[in-house]
Amino acid sequence: MVSRGLRAPVATLGCAALAALLAACSSGPSSPGGSVGGGTGATIRMVQEWPVADAFWIPWIVARDKGYYRATGINLQIIPPPNTSATAQYIGTGRADVAFDTSMDVVFARAQGAPMVSIAAYGHSNNWGLISATGKPLNFAAIKGKTLGTYSDSWSKAQLQIMLASEGLTLSNVKLITASSDTVPLLLEHKVDAITGVTNAEGSELASEGMPGYSITLAKDHGVPDSPVWVLAANTSWLSKNRPLARKFMTATLKGWQYAIDHPAEAVADFERDYPKAETVSFATQQWKDTMALFGPTVTAQSLRQTDATWSALLQAASKYHLVAKVQAPSSYYTNELLGQP
Repeated sequence: MVSRGLRAPVATLGCAALAALLAACSSGPSSPGGSVGGGTGATIRMVQEWPVADAFWIPWIVARDKGYYRATGINLQIIPPPNTSATAQYIGTGRADVAFDTSMDVVFARAQGAPMVSIAAYGHSNNWGLISATGKPLNFAAIKGKTLGTYSDSWSKAQLQIMLASEGLTLSNVKLITASSDTVPLLLEHKVDAITGVTNAEGSELASEGMPGYSITLAKDHGVPDSPVWVLAANTSWLSKNRPLARKFMTATLKGWQYAIDHPAEAVADFERDYPKAETVSFATQQWKDTMALFGPTVTAQSLRQTDATWSALLQAASKYHLVAKVQAPSSYYTNELLGQP
């Protein structure tokens, strides 16, 4: 099963590994993972959060396939990264213009001086938490001594630290089993009491596997910032030279987004046609349904706007739990300029 967990962010790389990855991302004509584009016009290179396609990508897949980008003079090139730690480096080295990435990767990238800024939120809140199986809801007050499946990325670890701290506990009070790619099998095989994940990834996978009644203890209910997990981001140098083009990109993306919400079966069919080996139809259908729930029946520019308050909470957590050595003003991590006036 393809993993849908939060990918390991750039902050988990050592300096030598980061330097090597930056060099690798700066060379060569195309992504080892391949890229998909179409039509003519000004090319916008959009790197994704995961090497294998997932239903999160549906808004821009639909916008591309329906010709919405082409109508505005844009040839969108969708680029899967070569590995799960390369997305921010693609933006930082200018090998991609825009990205679908995590909000924390923007924080990590900026801490290392990368020219990266968030241009739109993908969701309204933090839907990450501890997921337990059907009929076995997790009693978080009694979590001490439980076995949890998780990933190696810093943000998952930090969220878990904060959650445990709300009960006066630390990571040493639970047993962690780290999955290299996917925590869901650990739960299905009864190797853990709960796994870390999000409603529209691990939760969707569980539902597609016949476990629709899973239970999730949301991190935002236990002291973790209620900040959206994902964002659209851009290379700041590219953005400064291409603002009109970037606005057209967001307008076309929003049009595709709404079409996909209004026509979910058709949107999933488009996804399956373009990426037939990425996910099963049942998984993609469930994931897009769960993703639509993050936005409601209508998505507008207002739906994607960001605020100082949201970023401030995220940055305070990043600083408090030593994810980065220094943070900047919240407003420096995002811009709403491509979304028009509120």
